[in-house]
Amino acid sequence: MQALFLDINGVLVEDGLPIPGALGLVARARQRGVPIRLVTNTATKDQATIQAELHGLGFDLEAAELFTAPLATRQYLMRHRLRPHALVHPAIAASFADLAVCQPNCVVLGDARDGFTYGALNRVFQLVQQGMPLIGIGRNRYFREGGQLLLDAGAFLQAIEWAAGVEAVVMGKPAVAYFQELVSSVGLQPGDCFMVGDDLEADVIGAMAAGLGGCLVQTGKYVPSDRERLPPEARLIASVADLPGLLGWG
Repeated sequence: MQALFLDINGVLVEDGLPIPGALGLVARARQRGVPIRLVTNTATKDQATIQAELHGLGFDLEAAELFTAPLATRQYLMRHRLRPHALVHPAIAASFADLAVCQPNCVVLGDARDGFTYGALNRVFQLVQQGMPLIGIGRNRYFREGGQLLLDAGAFLQAIEWAAGVEAVVMGKPAVAYFQELVSSVGLQPGDCFMVGDDLEADVIGAMAAGLGGCLVQTGKYVPSDRERLPPEARLIASVADLPGLLGWG
């Protein structure tokens, strides 16, 4: 393992507080010179806000060490010269507004929360049915917030795919393209990188499908039934506090 990728919500932070051992783990990775990336599919906050919140919790984080799904989506749009009709959370709408300077030629769907009205979803469906590519910021089924599991954007993305008879390009976890971009950001090979998450499908199975090592923590959105579907090569630990021992950091 030459690079360490850590999911944020449920692995490092839970209910607005650092999970015990999280701050120490990031500090020890720095001491050992291990490149780290804090990764998230969160699509309700912009890059600067997430970084500021992590700083406020005590995480010493540089901008380049934060890798979000909205950022990966924006890079994809720019690379392919796409102009989005974006159904996203108001907090990240500005991240795409400058790209939609004229008639849209694609649709971007993220965690719009209360913006997922029938009218808004129907407009997305109509544009996709007309032939515009559908781009999802993530495909997560649910997330944890305030001690509850809440429906995530993946359910709405799949509904549009099914209704329009299309397959979305997904830029967040667990898409292979997302993990390829993540690995590229540290200049290593997939097999040199280790992903730690609380979401079996998005974090662990997704990373391993892209050639990375995977580890599931029993915090955040973890549920006991995840053990039954854990790949044999994956690792399972109680929390991020156990990661230094797993990695042999003494």
